[in-house]
Amino acid sequence: MRILGIDPGSEITGYGVIDSDGASHAVVDYGAIRAGSSRRAFHQRLLTIHDELCAVLQRAPVAAVAVEGMFHALNSQSALRLGHARGVALLAAARFGLPLFEYSPMEIKKAIVGYGRAEKGQVQGMVRFLLRLPEVPSPADAADALAVAICHAHHAGTRVATGGIRLRG
Repeated sequence: MRILGIDPGSEITGYGVIDSDGASHAVVDYGAIRAGSSRRAFHQRLLTIHDELCAVLQRAPVAAVAVEGMFHALNSQSALRLGHARGVALLAAARFGLPLFEYSPMEIKKAIVGYGRAEKGQVQGMVRFLLRLPEVPSPADAADALAVAICHAHHAGTRVATGGIRLRG
């Protein structure tokens, strides 16, 4: 199964495409969409995220999209902007008619490291190990997106067997 993992952000959105049979994973593509700084109009940043995610989906067709879910942010303005970036990622998946799955940061860490409160470096190191890469994928947003994709690969068999749990909320 080919999976696109997305780590949404209003300035940088990470993406990672893997092929997986549930136990073994191989990287297909990864990177970061640099939508621009806060000096660029926000709606233009969202358009860049959408267009670039659609380009990724065109060059590497996938069977499913997995997105990192919201976390509790102290800054409501940042949370709102992140929500908009997530919405654009959801829209890109919908435009391609793809099934969409959401995972909390804790679920992702648990699937990758085995511990839901793992440190970022531990997750990135395991992503490198699981994908048999010579170094940790860079930038960090891309490594995080690959972790989202691997998380979905680990959960996909369970979700199919239980009737599939799709995007919550």
